[in-house]
Amino acid sequence: MISKLKALKTNPVVIVVLIFGVISLFGDLVYEGARGANSQYFNLLGISAAKVGLVFGIGEFLGYFFRLIAGILSDKSKKPWLFIFIGYAMLISVQIIGLTQNWNFIAILILMERLGKSLRNPAKDTVLSGVVSSSDNPDNKIGIGIAFGIQEALDQLGAFGGPLIFTLVFALTGRADIKEYQLGYRFLIIPFILLMLFLIFAYNKVKKHNLIPSITTDDFHSESLSPVFWIYTAFTFFSTLGFVNFSIIGYHLKDKCILNDWQITLIYSGAMAIDALGALIVGRSYDLLKNKKRAKMGGLALLLLIPVLSMMLPIFTLSYSVPLIILGMIIFGFILGLHETIMRSAIADLTPFHKRGTSYGIFNASYGLALLGGSAIIGWLYDQGLNVWITGMALVAELIALILFYSMYKKVTMQSKFK
Repeated sequence: MISKLKALKTNPVVIVVLIFGVISLFGDLVYEGARGANSQYFNLLGISAAKVGLVFGIGEFLGYFFRLIAGILSDKSKKPWLFIFIGYAMLISVQIIGLTQNWNFIAILILMERLGKSLRNPAKDTVLSGVVSSSDNPDNKIGIGIAFGIQEALDQLGAFGGPLIFTLVFALTGRADIKEYQLGYRFLIIPFILLMLFLIFAYNKVKKHNLIPSITTDDFHSESLSPVFWIYTAFTFFSTLGFVNFSIIGYHLKDKCILNDWQITLIYSGAMAIDALGALIVGRSYDLLKNKKRAKMGGLALLLLIPVLSMMLPIFTLSYSVPLIILGMIIFGFILGLHETIMRSAIADLTPFHKRGTSYGIFNASYGLALLGGSAIIGWLYDQGLNVWITGMALVAELIALILFYSMYKKVTMQSKFK
């Protein structure tokens, strides 16, 4: 046991996995720090909820839809590191937000940050999965689930700490005005620089130990994706369409003076902590269900939690009761944990390896389109004072998702019986 632990400490694969986790941590410190403050900052600038919802929705759509294109280009060019470096470098746009009050320019910067995420994510997952599966020696291997779990845990640690940077600025200055928000944005240059340094270190480590296997196109086939996958994609779309994101929640808390600015960023940090903890719990439960049922798709039942919890979200988070809002933010964080674990894991279990890049691209495009539509519609309804309609929209979308889940799960169960 001791010898194995020593081997893990010097194992280059483990080191690279940890470095990628640290990179994710610093990345989230930057952009989640900003996302926890953006809505309140835009409110101070006099920008409407409809504009905020639309731009955030477009940003989320770009961040997910262009992953399909970025993934294909990364594979074809065989230069995933180029996409990783460019994608992370575009995080500089977050700090520039703190240098301007021009809404049109800010909107461009928000879209740049999301586009950068779409460029780096498929390539980063490709490199990380390649590193993890590169060793044939069982003693030198680390499970891919554990690898992505470590990355997600550190990722959410950064998401938890990012908004606290603004909270600290507000606490130290005793104010939460435009200048203080801009100072918070500028402080994010520190984790950005550290991120780029660790990225260079990871690149050199991977190259030095030749940890990525050769990429060829011999394994590509023309086999179509299964009907179950397309039902799952529709399920993803509707369950995400009814999901109320924090751009609207934060705007509501600021606009109605329900919480102070530092309390809003703090509550968002708490949701990110719930996200990290929830991801670990759900990810472990997903694997346990698969082992218990001895079926590759045995963990899909946990997807049921997503629409059930999402339909409750607007009732709590858009209320005027602080205890209900806190409960809603706990649910919000847990739903994000579900999105980041079982939604992504399900793709791997529903699709063959040679179609997985395309499958993740389609999944992300659907997810982003739903975020765009949901954010824009909910933002418009909120501006009109139609909060009841927001709850109704979420309920209808999640009920459709439940019907699609039942159809998908029935087909998966039937397939398992015939095997």
